[in-house]
Amino acid sequence: MKMMGLLALVLSSALTAPAMAAAPNANAPVGGNFVYNLGGEPPTVHPITATDTYARYVQNYVCDTLATHDIETYNWTPRLAEKWEISKDNKTFTFKLRKDAVFHDGKPVTAEDVKFSFDAIFEPKYEAAHLRPYYEGLAKVEVVDPLTVKITAKDLYFQNFESAATMTIIPKHVYGDVAKSKKMNRELICAGPYVLSKFDRGQLIQLKKFDKWYGNKDAAFKGMYNFENITMRFYKDDNVVLERAKKGELDYIDLRIESFMKKTEGAPWGKTVIKHKVANDAPKSFGFIGWNFRKDLFKDKDVRIALAHLLNREEMNKKFRYGMSDLANGAVYLRSEYNPGNKAIEFNPKKAQELLAKAGWADSDKNGVLDKVVNGKKTEFKFTLIYPNKDVEKYYTMYREDLKKAGIDLELKYLEWNSFLKLVDEGNFDAVTMAWGGGSVDPDPKQIWHSSGAVPGGSNFIAYKNPEVDKLIDEARVEPVKAKRVKLLKEVYKKIADDAPYAFLFNDKFDFYANSSKVGMPAETFKFDIGKDYWWMKP
Repeated sequence: MKMMGLLALVLSSALTAPAMAAAPNANAPVGGNFVYNLGGEPPTVHPITATDTYARYVQNYVCDTLATHDIETYNWTPRLAEKWEISKDNKTFTFKLRKDAVFHDGKPVTAEDVKFSFDAIFEPKYEAAHLRPYYEGLAKVEVVDPLTVKITAKDLYFQNFESAATMTIIPKHVYGDVAKSKKMNRELICAGPYVLSKFDRGQLIQLKKFDKWYGNKDAAFKGMYNFENITMRFYKDDNVVLERAKKGELDYIDLRIESFMKKTEGAPWGKTVIKHKVANDAPKSFGFIGWNFRKDLFKDKDVRIALAHLLNREEMNKKFRYGMSDLANGAVYLRSEYNPGNKAIEFNPKKAQELLAKAGWADSDKNGVLDKVVNGKKTEFKFTLIYPNKDVEKYYTMYREDLKKAGIDLELKYLEWNSFLKLVDEGNFDAVTMAWGGGSVDPDPKQIWHSSGAVPGGSNFIAYKNPEVDKLIDEARVEPVKAKRVKLLKEVYKKIADDAPYAFLFNDKFDFYANSSKVGMPAETFKFDIGKDYWWMKP
C-alpha cells in the first residue's frame, strides 16, 4: 500500500521488546473511546478502489478476512472461516464459514459473498490494478454450499493460500452494483469488529464496536477489540500532533525519531503521555525518492546512480534520526533473509560528477546548471520533487543544496495528500517521495517492481521496467521451495538496487510511539506488531 512521506511513527520502562512472549489480557475491560491519529485523510475507504495506507488502517478495524496471522507466533488463526483444508498438491483451499458471521447491515456472510469478493478484484470497472498481482495465481472461487467455498489456484504461487485467506470479504448485495458502489467513498460495509459510523471530511472517522460481530462471543477473541468507540483524526503536522497528545486529546500517536529524542521531554511526558521505543520482528518500511521513467531525464542509469550519490543520507541520519536508522540498500528490509547484501550507495559528489559527465551533462553556458541536448533540444537539468508531508522538507532542503553544488536545479513542491495521490496514480510527476510499509515476512515484489504494475493506479507508478526482473519475479512466485525462492528473490532485489529506480532512504531499527496513560496494554509490542488490537481504556 502507498504510504505518505518518510514514515512517522520519563521513557517507558523497557526500550526494546519484552523478552517474554506477549499475550492478550482476557480480563481487559471493555468500553471507552480510543482517539487515534490516523495521520492523513483517505480519499476513499472503498474496500476495492482505495490504494493508500490510511484507508487500510480503517479497513483493518471494519473489514474481515477468512483467516489471519497471529501477531505473536505468525501461525494461521481462524476469522470468518472456522476451519479450512488444503489439498495435497497445494492448489485447492476449502474454507468453511462460521454460521454466526454477519455483515454490518445484519445480513449473513455467505459463500456467494466470498466468490463475489474475489471476482470483484478482476472486474475491469473497479480498476483494481493495485490488488490483482496478489490474486492472479488463483483461478476461481466456487460455492460448494452456502457456508463452504473452494478456491482453486492456477499455479504454485507461494502466497496463494495467504491471498485466499486474507482476502477482504465484502457483501455482494452492497457492492455488486459497481457504478453505485464506487460512489461509496465515505461508507464501508463489511463484517469486521467495528462499524464505520461517521466520516466527516477534514475532521474525523468514527468507528463503533459491532454488537453482532461473531468474535464477541468467541473465547478465542477474549481481550481483543476492547474499545467501544475508535475516533480517527487526520492531523499531519508533527507539532500539532504532539500538542494534542499532551493535552490528552489523542490516545495514540506515531512518533518520529526526532520527536522521540527532542520534543518529548518533561511533563506531561512520562506521566499522562508515555513514549515507547520498541524492537520487533516485523519487516520495517523504507522511504524513497522515485524517479519517473517516463521522463527522459531519468532514463539513464548513470544519472539515477549519480542522484543517489548526491543524497547525504549519512548526515541526514545523524542530524535528523540520531543514527537510529539503517541506510536502506534497496527494495527489501535490510535485515530480511531476502536482502542480497549489496552495499548501500554512499554520499559521493565526486563520483556523481563523473557519472553525470559520462551521461553527457555539462554546464556549457556556465550558468551554474548542467545541460545536455535531448531530442535535438538543449535541456537543463531541472526537476520537481513532489511530497505530501511538510515534516520531510528538511531532508530535501539539504538534498537541494547538494544537488545545486553539482549543477542540478531541484524544485520542492508540497501537495495535500489527495492531490498528491492523483498525480502519482496518473504518473504525472518528475520525482516523488513516499515510503512503502515493511510488507510480508515472505515478500513478493511483483506489485511494485513488475512491469505489469506500470499502469494507471498501479503500484509501479514510476513505470520501472526490466525484463530480467520480470522473469525472475515470475519464476520466484511459483517456486515452492523457500530456499530456492530466497535465492531467486535475492537476485531480483540485487538487480533492482543496481538499476537505482529509487534513491532508497532508511530502514528504521525501532518503532516509536506514544500513548495516553489512560490506555492499558499487555505489552509494549508483540513479536510481529505493536498490538493495538489488544489495548483497553483503563476504568
